[in-house]
Amino acid sequence: MSWMDLLRMSSSSLLKRKLRTFLTVLGVIIGTTSIVVMFSLGLGMQRAMYRQIEETGGLNTITVTGREAGERAPASSGGKTGQEQKQVTDQLVTQLAGMEHVQSVQPVYTVSAVLLKGGYEAMVQLTGMTPEGLEGRNIKLAPGGRLPQTGAGKLELVYGNGVLTSFTDSRGGSFYDGSGGQPDIDLARDTLFLVLDESGYSRSREGGMSPAGLPGENGGGEGAQVSVQGSGSGQSGADTGGGAGKPVRKYAVQASGVVEGSLEDYGEHFSSVYCDLDTLKQMLKKEFAGRPLPGQPVTKSGKPYREFCYTQALVRVDDIHQADSVAAAIRQMGYNAETNAEFMKSMKSQLAIIQAVLGGIGAVSLLVAAIGIANTMMMSIYERTKEIGVIKVLGCSLKNIRQMFLLEAAFIGLMGGAAGCVLSFAVSAVINALTAAKNVMGADGGISFIPPWLVLAAVGFSMLVGMGAGYAPALRAMKLSPLAAIQNG
Repeated sequence: MSWMDLLRMSSSSLLKRKLRTFLTVLGVIIGTTSIVVMFSLGLGMQRAMYRQIEETGGLNTITVTGREAGERAPASSGGKTGQEQKQVTDQLVTQLAGMEHVQSVQPVYTVSAVLLKGGYEAMVQLTGMTPEGLEGRNIKLAPGGRLPQTGAGKLELVYGNGVLTSFTDSRGGSFYDGSGGQPDIDLARDTLFLVLDESGYSRSREGGMSPAGLPGENGGGEGAQVSVQGSGSGQSGADTGGGAGKPVRKYAVQASGVVEGSLEDYGEHFSSVYCDLDTLKQMLKKEFAGRPLPGQPVTKSGKPYREFCYTQALVRVDDIHQADSVAAAIRQMGYNAETNAEFMKSMKSQLAIIQAVLGGIGAVSLLVAAIGIANTMMMSIYERTKEIGVIKVLGCSLKNIRQMFLLEAAFIGLMGGAAGCVLSFAVSAVINALTAAKNVMGADGGISFIPPWLVLAAVGFSMLVGMGAGYAPALRAMKLSPLAAIQNG
């Protein structure tokens, strides 16, 4: 019997029992959809992790930190004194840059600040980086935007696409809740006011003053003590003590760019505010003249160190395979070093467990479908006993009989697998639409991701499951006695 004859007989048998075939295929559809969607959730989380790693510099980036900023304790874990603990300074940056396999070293300095506009205020983390460091962050800006320029004499900011969600109304305490209401602020065009002395600003608020008020702005409280300055580093101004009853200096700043995306597109730069490092350092030294800069370590007597200390340094190696060895060498120097590769390995092991659990849940549905296929094939044998006997009498080989029933089972798996994959895309689209609206996990590309190989694997696996479920009935058909089958058929 040729393959065409086998295909014709198998398909004809399935079409004669349309309802039973449909119900069996439906079980395979549900099972395939379950397992594909479950796997797609794990793949979506994995893709989100890769995107996050890429936004933080890729697998060849090492994050180096020293002692926690501002720590005064004379002793820490390991029995080291405060003087023995390490700090990330310009000297360390130069030392790291001279290490083997190190391509570049970029210092990073983060400080708390306040943004003001009208009656709105936002507490943000202002991150100062060099132009090269900002380029390495892979920040995608909205059209018309650019990275801050160094040596421009004024502080330019790059706002994250979600910075608006950090603003609250100082007059009523309202905040962005995702329901459509948001501050009437255009980050790309409006001039905002920046307060670098965040602690002084908080004290002025607690003292009953209203630093948010400015002449001509809404929400300006009577008696507010404010010193308004331009953002140029050469500006000099009023007393910067920041104590109770003293004015809080505010700098007029504008954006050089805004991160691409909407308020629902959560990413690595969602709530970040970036600026040029050198310009920020100059402004802070004038703002806090005679006082320790925020985030800087101090001696036991409370005096700042002579060297400027950064929050961290980003070390980029020339070969991702050398990241672990370079990180180990930095740890030997007494600093903390974390690599994105180590983070990825840790997350991969966790995601593998999650995918196994999700895949197992989907596999249960496919197992139930396999039982349905086996039941359908067994019933088909009982109903076609006489037909099987006649085929044997006519000289059809046992191998052909087995192939015929396996083809029927494979057809069921193929139809169910293909339809299940189509349904999986629909379910995945609904999941992504719902999670995008609720900003779940910050996966702007969706938490469900179905690559082409998963579709092919799902269809192939469904066919294998069908053939596996139909193998026992096929063997039973092979063992039927031709004469007994004709007499009892």
